[in-house]
Amino acid sequence: MTDVNALFVEQFRVNADDVNKAVQFQSRNGGQLEQILVRMGALSSEFLPDYYSQVYQLERVSDETIEQLLDDDAAWQALQEQLPTPLRVTLRQHQLLPVAVGESLTVICTNPTTPAILELVANQQPQLKLLIASDEQYGRLQNRYEQGQAPREASSNLSVLEEDRLRELASEAPTVNLLNALIAKALRRRASDMHIEPWKGKGRVRYRIDGVLHEADFIPMHMVLPIVTRLKLLSNMDIAEKRRPQDGKIELRIDGMNVDVRVSALPVGEGESVVMRFLLQDSLSYDVKVLGIEADVEQALLHDIQATSGVVLLTGPTGSGKTTSLYSFLSRRNDPDVKIITIEDPVEYQLDGINQVQVQSDIGFTFANALRSVVRQDPDIIMVGEIRDNETASIALQSALTGHLVFSTLHTNDAASAYTRLLDLGVEEFLLAAAIKVIVAQRLARKLCPHCKTADPDATEHYHKLKMEWLADRFDVKPQFMQAVGCEKCAHTGYQGRVALIEYMRCDDDLTQLLGSSDFLQKARALNRQKGFRNLLEDGILKAMRGETTIQEVVRVAG
Repeated sequence: MTDVNALFVEQFRVNADDVNKAVQFQSRNGGQLEQILVRMGALSSEFLPDYYSQVYQLERVSDETIEQLLDDDAAWQALQEQLPTPLRVTLRQHQLLPVAVGESLTVICTNPTTPAILELVANQQPQLKLLIASDEQYGRLQNRYEQGQAPREASSNLSVLEEDRLRELASEAPTVNLLNALIAKALRRRASDMHIEPWKGKGRVRYRIDGVLHEADFIPMHMVLPIVTRLKLLSNMDIAEKRRPQDGKIELRIDGMNVDVRVSALPVGEGESVVMRFLLQDSLSYDVKVLGIEADVEQALLHDIQATSGVVLLTGPTGSGKTTSLYSFLSRRNDPDVKIITIEDPVEYQLDGINQVQVQSDIGFTFANALRSVVRQDPDIIMVGEIRDNETASIALQSALTGHLVFSTLHTNDAASAYTRLLDLGVEEFLLAAAIKVIVAQRLARKLCPHCKTADPDATEHYHKLKMEWLADRFDVKPQFMQAVGCEKCAHTGYQGRVALIEYMRCDDDLTQLLGSSDFLQKARALNRQKGFRNLLEDGILKAMRGETTIQEVVRVAG
């Protein structure tokens, strides 16, 4: 038994058998041993500060230090004045809270083992002194930062006259016209997002089109603050608050279109970065047929979503189209005799005939709490926007075992990795084996513009290097590789719209028998191949062979 393992047994009263089980789990799936023990229920989380303090030889923060910052406004004010805003933002991004400034900057955290924190401590100037805090200590101080209980922190950093002048600037014709023109241009170019950022003494405007950012315009720096202020006013944000992230929503009518806009403001070094996400209700069609799923996978999925119980998981990074696919599946099942409830953060699109619940984390109404309430509403189908923690995962899977069909999403690279991710969250193997019916990994690749695409004579060489010739035989496809050119129809990008790349994995007895294997991922992928299904790259190459996209685009997205 190693020294660390002995520490768990001798000092923190963990059963030696539990330590051995945790070590075996860690060898198969990775993760931090102490966190695995906590999720197993073998180690109380109240011992974690002492554990980190001993193992990493770090001091514990004293209650007196926390109390002084909470009760002494002068000490709090002095600390705030000594910290530049960019440094405060950096610390908050790494979940570090400052408590003292001297020869070094003293900060507290609850878990010092994350690579991001270790890198910051190693490279940050001024030098950081790290102290370990309990969850309770950290939470109390974090509330002070979040709620701004100190007089200066809570007050506006603008005078009344300055705030009134900002409102005037935001309402003047140049500001209104410029913002409307930027939004109209974004919508004409089919942008999903618009970014306005202070950069090198001017405002940079970028549009995300078909998942790729394009630089669009530069605006004078003296117009950036009025533009940002107008967006804050329209979305009911606090225009005087420039030190904290804020979110809001706007309903606009631009170029004859009704547009819902999600607005996010984030403090950065030179001011505030604002991102707008455009939600066009009228242009959306949630139909499985238009997702671009291959016929064999579509047939299997349409069969799967008719089930009365079980979990259907979609995996992939942010912006990979998971929500759109889930909405399409729900629309297919949306009948008068089926009750469907979704739990989302946020509810972006309204679906007719479906009950949609908005998560409110600031009041404790989390995915897990919402899910507990939803199952009492007697639903047939539940959609959980995202599985983020053990509590949500366990309730969702248990709901599937009690007669509910559950749809949800998870952030993993491929289908098989969903299992290891859920195990890492602390879900029991038997629960995974019993509840999960199918896992779908998804990415979005840009579709070639049909007006200007031309044959690509060089693509065949890349095709042979990837050794994908077997796809042509299996699907009876004659490769017709095309390349992007660019024209007025596609704003000279060569692409127009996106198509889904899909990896489908059915979770049957053959697959669940592999759970617990040290090389589970490799075996699961091999088994899926034997059953005739493709991974993301192979599915993309099949679409490139038909001329729908390019090999380069597929490799960029799924390579």
